[in-house]
Amino acid sequence: MPKVYARRRLSILAALTAFIASLGLLNSPTASAALPTPVTAATARTYLASLTVATPNHTGYDRALFPHWITISGKCDTRETVLMRDGSNVVTDANCASTSGNWTSAYDGATTTVSSSFDIDHVVPLSEAWDSGASKWTTAQRQAFANDLTRPQLIAVSASSNRSKGDKDPAQWMPTQTSYRCTYVRAWVQVKYYYGLSVDTAEKSALQNYLASC
Repeated sequence: MPKVYARRRLSILAALTAFIASLGLLNSPTASAALPTPVTAATARTYLASLTVATPNHTGYDRALFPHWITISGKCDTRETVLMRDGSNVVTDANCASTSGNWTSAYDGATTTVSSSFDIDHVVPLSEAWDSGASKWTTAQRQAFANDLTRPQLIAVSASSNRSKGDKDPAQWMPTQTSYRCTYVRAWVQVKYYYGLSVDTAEKSALQNYLASC
């Protein structure tokens, strides 16, 4: 093939590739896993067996004792960081607020393109953490827990599922998406184990039952 035609062909291919990319049909961003991958079910069962069983103590709880959301990078706080991680095609403004994108709630399957309709859930609720040991922590430790992006502790979910859950543990509430329950209990146990939090009797029994079928 003459060089002039080869160059022309490459030029046409480059233009076509650029056009397809501009339509969003090439290398389109996709949603990442909503949580850092939790430990395996086998590891979770081992962790659960080692957790202290104790009666919850709710005395003195106040949500303000767990400072959140904190700045993670630039103008991005924890909430916006999770929204960007858990969504696809997320666009943010100069203040890092998500102005558009697509989100799917792992708890109930709800979808949205409006970030304000989703909450950032603490897998192990702040109140639950307080009741099971965090009352003895420093404010700095509670802040780290409330903004933990390393463990499977924060997830963007529909506001309705988050409000339904409230501060309930797995003996009282589980995601309506049954396919997500194994991930949920593995994450729950991993977070409790990492932070040295206790479990109550009913909670431990429920976790054992769910993990047995993972």
